[in-house]
Amino acid sequence: MAETDLLIRNARVVRPEGHPGNDPEPLDIAVTDGVITGIGSGLAAGRSTEIVDAHGLLAFPGVVDAHQHWGIYSELSADAETESRACAQGGVTTSLSYLRTGRYYLNRGGSYRDFVPEVLDRIAGRSYVDHAIHLAPMTREHIDEIPYLVEEFGITSFKIFMFYGGHGLHGRSGDQAEFLMIPPDERYDLAHFEFVMRGLRRAREHYGDVVTLSLHCETAEIMAAYTELVEREGTLTGLRAYSASRPPHSEGLAIAMASYLAHETGFPAINLLHLSSAKAVDAALRMAKAFPHIDFRREVTIGHLLADVDTAHGIGGKVNPPLRERADVEALWRHLLAGEIDWVVSDHACCRTEQKFGADTDDVFLAKSGFGGAEYLLPGLVGEGIERGLPLTRIAEITAANPARRYGLTGKGVLEAGYDADIALVDPDSRWTVHATDSESAQQYTPFEGFEMSARVTDVFLRGKRILHGGSVVGEPTGRYLRRAGR
Repeated sequence: MAETDLLIRNARVVRPEGHPGNDPEPLDIAVTDGVITGIGSGLAAGRSTEIVDAHGLLAFPGVVDAHQHWGIYSELSADAETESRACAQGGVTTSLSYLRTGRYYLNRGGSYRDFVPEVLDRIAGRSYVDHAIHLAPMTREHIDEIPYLVEEFGITSFKIFMFYGGHGLHGRSGDQAEFLMIPPDERYDLAHFEFVMRGLRRAREHYGDVVTLSLHCETAEIMAAYTELVEREGTLTGLRAYSASRPPHSEGLAIAMASYLAHETGFPAINLLHLSSAKAVDAALRMAKAFPHIDFRREVTIGHLLADVDTAHGIGGKVNPPLRERADVEALWRHLLAGEIDWVVSDHACCRTEQKFGADTDDVFLAKSGFGGAEYLLPGLVGEGIERGLPLTRIAEITAANPARRYGLTGKGVLEAGYDADIALVDPDSRWTVHATDSESAQQYTPFEGFEMSARVTDVFLRGKRILHGGSVVGEPTGRYLRRAGR
């Protein structure tokens, strides 16, 4: 038997399903060749074993952040390095990024047979965390390529942006033809969404339940009308104006349409992304009752759990769907505590100051959508969660175990023998103030500026190698691309 490479002693190991709740006992974690080989008391060390004393800190499975956007506003290779460093600060050891053809990312259309190799080449050797990608089929050609993507690249998760065919990414619709970069004889609309689901159903019949579909649920027609209304009336400004321009019932309506399309096409595995409001979650729960044969999963972001239209630091908090009223934040927490949310993500999309804001830096409709936040994912959820009575075991489920299982990451998400030694040590009693200047992200601002945190990630291990020590990123990038099926 190989000698233990790493032994983490005195760690309060947090594990989901059937383990102690908020007061786990200190245990040792043994690691060999990047894999956990044992968890227990008084584990033996070898002569060359590296020993790390956790001093009673919480040990969580490394976060599987199932929703990021590397390369959306910055060159992908640079983003992969800086934003993966930010991941480490937030306890994230696995990043799944949504990519597509069109404006942003690689700023190109065409086949995914050509697109994906370039994406993987730009990321290779630059990421500090393990990573996988989701893809959005934007054209008929992309639908036809789904089996190839599964087999050649191990890509099994796909996405539909429901509002893209009729409303701009940042709040206006004038740039759609240029933005989508699809052939002139194609449309990105409900009919296309149906055909995506039918193509994925065929793939699922061949490759199994690892094939899933995620949806950004907002309704273009509602948002276009309300954007015009809000701008014409001119009484609202800032994040409240942007929220009103993309009202919560727009989410609810899109969820209903997506759910019926899944029923019609027989596609049974739907992920409803970044639900931002009470109405959105209500619609998602109603659809689960209406279509019990569909396996729905519900996602929220750490941004929508921590910030609202009043507390976020300026219009840097512009995001799709928008930050909402405090009542919606409280509703999301109620659903989370009730076990009705399946995972929490960052929706990390680094957008530097010179890209984020328009000529009038106070005009929310001129700003770009999205912001980084992976570095606050685990500390924010642990700190706020403990105060609200969210069990530690539940935090381990919604940040790691659940997304890992859903997206076919079989070696990730749990602290158990045989799993990758992805470990985040967390001090649940460390109080600190968020400042953008302390982040490893290339983004120079954060909507969480000045927020008080009550938990801190101190150390992170990726497959047994320390990538964060005392809150600082260490070592060289060793993140790997994760294939989830195929070759």
